[in-house]
Amino acid sequence: MLAFDALARALIGIAVESVEAAAQPVTLTQFRLLLVLDGLGRVPSSRLAAALGSNASSVTRLADKLEAHGYLTRGGDEHNRSIVTVAVTGAGHDLVSDVLAHRHHTLGTILDQLSPTERTAATRSATRIADLAAGRTPAVTGPVPL
Repeated sequence: MLAFDALARALIGIAVESVEAAAQPVTLTQFRLLLVLDGLGRVPSSRLAAALGSNASSVTRLADKLEAHGYLTRGGDEHNRSIVTVAVTGAGHDLVSDVLAHRHHTLGTILDQLSPTERTAATRSATRIADLAAGRTPAVTGPVPL
């Protein structure tokens, strides 16, 4: 268990460092919202909250800050004026892409130090662990994106 705890800390550290290295850094929580929203496209804010496993008021506060920085935009539903939709802007998509590219580079640098056999075994194990963890995360299909 200690090895997996150390691995979890290392991966979280890489995720945090990748967000902090962005040209226009955001908080890790704000990045999670942008990452999920970038995958969902324009959705009602309630759907985004459900995908994050969060409450609507938390999403509203995060969206306020991200909208002020130009990373997301709000809109409405033409059939129901009470529904507020949110979508990632081009700047928000670029931020997500930059953070993920930085993360992938860092992980690649680490994985390149493994032998081909070790890398194959690590990939197989990581995939299996991620699949098992996905079934344990409440209210989300898969692990909560980071």
